[in-house]
Amino acid sequence: MCGTRLAAVCPRAVPAPTDPMPFRSMSVLTALLHVLIALRLVPALASSRPLWPLAALAIVALLVSAATIPLPFLSRGIAKKTSAVDVLKWIGLISMGWFSSLFVLTILRDVGMLLTWAVGAASGMVIDWPALRQWSAVAVLGVATAISLIGFVNARRTAGIKRVDVPITGLPAALDGFTIAQLSDIHVGPTIKGGYIRRIVEAVNGLDADVVAITGDLVDGTVPELRDHIAPLAGLRARHGTFVVTGNHEYYAGAHAWIVELRRLGLTVLLNEHVVLQGRPPRGAQTDEEVNADALVLAGVTDFTAGHFDAAHASDPRASLVGAPLGTTTRVLLAHQPRSAAAAADAGFHLQLSGHTHGGQFFPWNLFVPLQQPFTAGLHKLSDMWVYVSRGTGYWGPPKRFGAPSEITLLRLVPERL
Repeated sequence: MCGTRLAAVCPRAVPAPTDPMPFRSMSVLTALLHVLIALRLVPALASSRPLWPLAALAIVALLVSAATIPLPFLSRGIAKKTSAVDVLKWIGLISMGWFSSLFVLTILRDVGMLLTWAVGAASGMVIDWPALRQWSAVAVLGVATAISLIGFVNARRTAGIKRVDVPITGLPAALDGFTIAQLSDIHVGPTIKGGYIRRIVEAVNGLDADVVAITGDLVDGTVPELRDHIAPLAGLRARHGTFVVTGNHEYYAGAHAWIVELRRLGLTVLLNEHVVLQGRPPRGAQTDEEVNADALVLAGVTDFTAGHFDAAHASDPRASLVGAPLGTTTRVLLAHQPRSAAAAADAGFHLQLSGHTHGGQFFPWNLFVPLQQPFTAGLHKLSDMWVYVSRGTGYWGPPKRFGAPSEITLLRLVPERL
């Protein structure tokens, strides 16, 4: 039975996720990086008497950061989950976000000072090095802190509505204006709980969409841990219902159990499968061919990497169309990662909705997304297929978004204008 569609709910063991490096090694590495930053910034601040308080504050902040960044990982091993554990995770993740910006800006400061030295040496320009070292160190601390504060506010607010029109060649009149409300990468877990989800549900229900699509990375934890926090999703309302595909984080958290739980809540999980949805009701009698032509095939595939966790879940856009009515002319695919797009275009889809990238979430991670994914955010064309990549409705890791705002996307299908 586990070789059939029911494989999704078979209680097959999935290896528990492991940390990218041993906990102790990670703690030592982060501590050393904090020491490096202290050596680059604190002496410059301490060289000026008016800046001594800031130098002392920087030392305290770096000590707190170095001590708390490992806490979210350490708390994974605590069997009894309490509010104190959640507080530890919050502190560690906020520190992680601040330190990330501080580290990058410290490197940029050093590069900038090296370039300044080169220009000065080549031109004979006189440079006040003590003042430059002092105030550039102040700037690094101030900008890192400001970015983290702004990023925190951006991450914790309810995602805004982003409206996108997608022109589809040959779109039937019955599907003109068909709307899909897309949620992606919510990452319910350490810092995203039920209240956050309820606000999202309220915003989506106000859109009166034809379909709600959740394109993966919904959770960062097990069903027993997060069942109550995910429960508000049962309140999502759309004409045709809510459809979900798995992301890589579902597999880290135990995808099989989550598939069962999401279906229990009334959500439709598509595992290399499709549904056929009708557009606006016909005005008169229609033949079967006309009914099919006016319908939309909404398909969903498992995450691009799902086959590494369970061979039965290997992602396959072409298989998701097996059994679809031949007369349907509009095909939309839900696929967590943008890199599913090449296979989706070959399979004949008109539109793929994805997430995974978070739009980079905050600098400099947006620079690394193109190394793995063909698209970072927004609407793109691949051959004859459109690809829309959401920046995500939540966030992962540090509660921080800067330059990549979260979104609830309302996509509207419209005829392509020639």
